[in-house]
Amino acid sequence: MRRWLIIFLFVVFCVRCCELSGAAQARRNRLSEAEVESLREAAYYPSARVLVFQKIIDSRMERIQDLLSKRYQAGKTEDLHDAIQQVAGIAIELEDNLEDYDRSHRDLRKSLPKLLDAAERWTSILKQPEENPAYEVERRLALDAVDDIRKECTELIPEQKAWFKEHPPAKEDHPPVEEKR
Repeated sequence: MRRWLIIFLFVVFCVRCCELSGAAQARRNRLSEAEVESLREAAYYPSARVLVFQKIIDSRMERIQDLLSKRYQAGKTEDLHDAIQQVAGIAIELEDNLEDYDRSHRDLRKSLPKLLDAAERWTSILKQPEENPAYEVERRLALDAVDDIRKECTELIPEQKAWFKEHPPAKEDHPPVEEKR
């Protein structure tokens, strides 16, 4: 009986440790509740959703620049690693959204030029930190993801102009009705 109790407690301890580790990892890599809510609110408006993604990545870039401006700070390397890793993940998610919007011919003409400018700015910021093995892999992933966004924007801008010239969107007399909560 006592042996089973020890085994049970050990299993509970292991499961709890895994949960805490996973929760810490999820907290470090996920978006804030406000950011998630912003993305949800813009879910039905692709152009606005792209701009929300841009704003989120801009906030991570500000964090990176803030970290770079401080010469010596405890945990700076780890914080840079985390911020760059977040940029990579969010940029990949944005690029996936752009591909989906391209396939369904969603109107992104207003947001794409802004996103293209932002992608250029992000690239220069991601190249600023000195080489460090602690975050070099993440930086490479982030640079590749941002480059994919830049390429996607470069291709989409003329495609969107041509598509919407041939298929003009219907004019709406009034904005969409929002549901009351």
